This record gives sequence, C-alpha cells and structure tokens, in this order.
Amino acid sequence: MRRALALAEGAASDGDVPVGAVVIDAEGRVIGEGRNLREITGDPTAHAEVVALREAASRIGSWHLAGCTLVVTLEPCLMCAGAILQARVPRVVFGSWDAKAGAAGSMYDVLRDRRLPHRVEVVGGVAEAEAAVQLRAFFADRRD
Repeated sequence: MRRALALAEGAASDGDVPVGAVVIDAEGRVIGEGRNLREITGDPTAHAEVVALREAASRIGSWHLAGCTLVVTLEPCLMCAGAILQARVPRVVFGSWDAKAGAAGSMYDVLRDRRLPHRVEVVGGVAEAEAAVQLRAFFADRRD
C-alpha cells in the first residue's frame, strides 16, 4: 500500500485524482503499477487499476493474473471492477471506500457478485486514513 500511496501522490502532482495501484504476484513481487493518468493521456480508461493491470499482464505475457493481488488506494469503480474480473485477479486490497462510485462493497459489490463466474476476495480500509487524506486534500484544493 505504501507504493500505491506514493503513486497516488504523483497523480495528484499532475492534476489527476490521487489514486495509485500495484499488482503483486504470488511471491510478493510487484509486477505492475499504475496511477491515474486520465489528465495526462486524455484517456478516460486510464485509471490506476487499469494501468497497473495492463503493465502486469504485459510483464508476465498473459492477461490471466491468477495468484495476483491488486492493491489500490481507492475502492475500484465499476469499470475497474470489470477489468479486475476479466483479468481473474483473485484478491483486491484497497484503502479508502468510495461511497459515490465504489464497486467493491460501497455502492455496488460487483467483485463478490455470486451471479458472476469469478469472485474476488476484497479487503477494504487498509491505510484508509492516509488514502482519505490524499483525496480530501486534492478535492479541497479544487473547491477553493
């Protein structure tokens, strides 16, 4: 989570919502990392989770990320939850809950939906205070 928080800080420095993510393999190695890049790239899909999943898949040469864990500073949205499911990531750990757009237990619970063929173990609230501080500071600056 520390690395994800550092990546989120970089996103904020570039004017994007401070979200960072890392993909960790079964041996505990970081195989992908990402941060929000929407403002830099103009790509609406450039969320931290998607960027990290793409890097991890490229690194291992497969879209199938079985045995991996995605660590992200903010609860994944619907789009990111879909990407997580498509990549077959078995575990997601996140920091701050997202009551407005979260798809891992807040607004929706897509990752654990029993109607789907793949379900994800979800661990929320890890380093929640640190992640929430980053988000509040980012949005407070924009409201002034």
